[in-house]
This record gives sequence, structure tokens and C-alpha cells, in this order.
Amino acid sequence: MTSYSQKVLLLAISTCLIPGCASMNNRQDPLEPMNRAIFSFNEKFDEFVLEPAARGYHAVVPDPIEMIVGNFFSNIGDVAITANSLLQLKFADAAASSSRVLINTTFGLLGAVDLASHISQVSDIDISKRNEDFGQTLGYYGVGAGPYIVLPILGPSTVRDTVGTGVDGVIFDPLRSSVYNKFDFLTVRLPVTTVQIIDIRAQNLDLDKTLEEAALDKYEFVRDAYLQRRESLVRDGDVPKEEGFEEFEDLNDDLF
Repeated sequence: MTSYSQKVLLLAISTCLIPGCASMNNRQDPLEPMNRAIFSFNEKFDEFVLEPAARGYHAVVPDPIEMIVGNFFSNIGDVAITANSLLQLKFADAAASSSRVLINTTFGLLGAVDLASHISQVSDIDISKRNEDFGQTLGYYGVGAGPYIVLPILGPSTVRDTVGTGVDGVIFDPLRSSVYNKFDFLTVRLPVTTVQIIDIRAQNLDLDKTLEEAALDKYEFVRDAYLQRRESLVRDGDVPKEEGFEEFEDLNDDLF
């Protein structure tokens, strides 16, 4: 599951703080009145619940522990990335992501240490973090994105990505999936998800002001950033300029 803060803050800032961030066609957002209402709710939820929880978490938890928690969830995410890489016939990416899981789970102490990224940085072995999910897999096989949707708490999405998020959570997430484990929802899976969301939000507390200053219409800014970023990911960055999408450079895929 991807948190609201992760999608809103990271997608918008990492994607659209560049020249030429094009406005999307309104036909992609036929549900705009409803979406704006949910967006407003999400903003209030973040202001009164997520952000205070994240600030408390950041104040109490030592930085090394925060890093360990982030690495742990990133390692879990590599399982879904491996599965979706295989579904998209990207065998080299699947091998890299599965190698990350193996290295970080064993020598990295169950993912507490991101040893795979360090190996990738200091050697010619490319096992850097990839970015694949089931929404991208559907796009790979030609399934259209469908209308833009703002989900309560979760934030920006499309019909295709909403289905993808559900599949990733139910099938490919080894911690939260009821298919592969017997962890109780209330005592294990829900608390784990909550910790992950708060940890992500805590990592990005300093980005709030940047987003506020960047957008005249925050809703439109976030929508356009999300749709452009998703199109770029589905096409592996090969987005024709005539369609109104910009080239994205130096984006940190670890954040998404």
C-alpha cells in the first residue's frame, strides 16, 4: 500500500518542479468535483493526523532506527517489484530485484541494511532499486489508465492503478497479504501498514513547504504530476513529446 503523503508530496515535487510541466487534458479527470472534495479531505487528514503522527515519530525514533525501518519496508517492496518485472517479461530487472531481496534479507539482516544498493554503487553489478507495480503491468499489456481518481487517504490514482494497488497488496505483499500468511489483520497487518505510512511521512516532512510554494492550484499540480509520472513509468521513460509529457531526469525511484 502507498501512503497519501508519499504519492502527493513525492510525485508532485519530484515530477513537476521542472520547466514545462504540462497541464493535462481535462478529459482525464471527468470526476473532478468529487476528486477535489476527496483531495480536500485528504489534506485535512494529513494536517491533523498524518503530519502530527510523523513529527512525533521523527522526534522519538532515532535516525538509525528510522533508516532500518525504511530499509525493511523497501526490501518487502522488492518482492512485488520482482513479480511485476517477471509479468512484464523484464527478466534482467526481475533478476536484479530478486537479488536485492536475497542479499538484503540474508546479509542485510532481514532488510535492515540496504546492502544491495551499496554493492550496486561500488561495483559494476547493477542491482539498484527498480520501480514496477501491477498498475504498470496492466499498462504494459495495453490497459488504459482510465479516469483520474483521488482515493481517500491513499491519494492520486486512476482506475487502472487502483486495481493495481489492490492486486499488489492482496497477492504480492508478503507482510499484508492474507493469501500467503496467517497474520491477523488487526494485530499485525494493520499496525505494520500504519507504521509504514508514518515512516514515509516522517521522511518527507521538509517537502511540505516546497509543494505549497510551487502550486497555484495544488489539486491540479498534483494531478498533472501524478498522471505524467505514471505514464513515464509505464513507458519506461519513452514518452513522445508530442503527447505533452516531459522527459524526467534524475528521479529517485526509491521514493515511489
